Amino acid sequence: MQYGMNFLLWTDLMHDGLIPVLENVKSMGYDGVELPIFELDTAHWEKWGKILDDMGLRRTAVTVRGEDENPISMDDAIQKAGTDANLLTVDCCEALGAETLCGPYHSAIGIFSGEGPTDEEWARGVDSMKQVADRAGKANVMLACESLNRFETYLLTCIDDAVRFVEAVDHPNCRLMYDTFHANIEEKDPIAAIKRAAPYMAHVHISENDRSTPGQGNIPWEDTWDALKEVNYDGWLTVEAFGLALPAIAAATKIWRKMYDSEEQLASDGLAFMKAHVDRRW
Repeated sequence: MQYGMNFLLWTDLMHDGLIPVLENVKSMGYDGVELPIFELDTAHWEKWGKILDDMGLRRTAVTVRGEDENPISMDDAIQKAGTDANLLTVDCCEALGAETLCGPYHSAIGIFSGEGPTDEEWARGVDSMKQVADRAGKANVMLACESLNRFETYLLTCIDDAVRFVEAVDHPNCRLMYDTFHANIEEKDPIAAIKRAAPYMAHVHISENDRSTPGQGNIPWEDTWDALKEVNYDGWLTVEAFGLALPAIAAATKIWRKMYDSEEQLASDGLAFMKAHVDRRW
């Protein structure tokens, strides 16, 4: 098992001021960090790859797409911009040395048509992701497509959607991720969803129902850990939490109040929570 910490708790752009935070996360015992790739500059990420190599931290990455670069847009230019942005993000992952790229980059986040995805939108999303998966295969990056709740997207809103999407893309470098926060909203049976996702599961986000410290909310944790053990999951367990450190991230994630003592305390408690459950079962 590998333990990761998502840096969206602190930032949406890596800068030198975060080096002490990285060192602290390393000293806590994390195997790696999950970095937001919104700056599509391979030189920037090559620099961070070297820094993290020196620290002994492995890495995964997360990204999103916006309205002007939507891979399922019916506007050919916008769809191409989305595909191109995802291709460049994979290049950035390669420069960073990121093993996995997770997130809802299959479509634009926060953009809605007023109905579910059409067959043509679905087909355009699959076609776009096939191209990205081909690039990811060459870059040795695993794609972990994320289904979000219905308030954030409409293409993939449950694990069944994600499984069908990955099966349609049909590429060894395109799989899915399971996020405990989104599953808690959308899955009638989150435990059955883990078992449904298992053959395609490349990544897991450990995220509390209120997006704060894992283990301190109402996610069905005991059953969740039991199910992950039952399907023999052995990959990244990454804490994803959000707070008030950045106004843009707080606005995007709808976090209006502080729900933990400090970002560092959340990271420390989150790691202890994960390790305690894994040590009991694996």
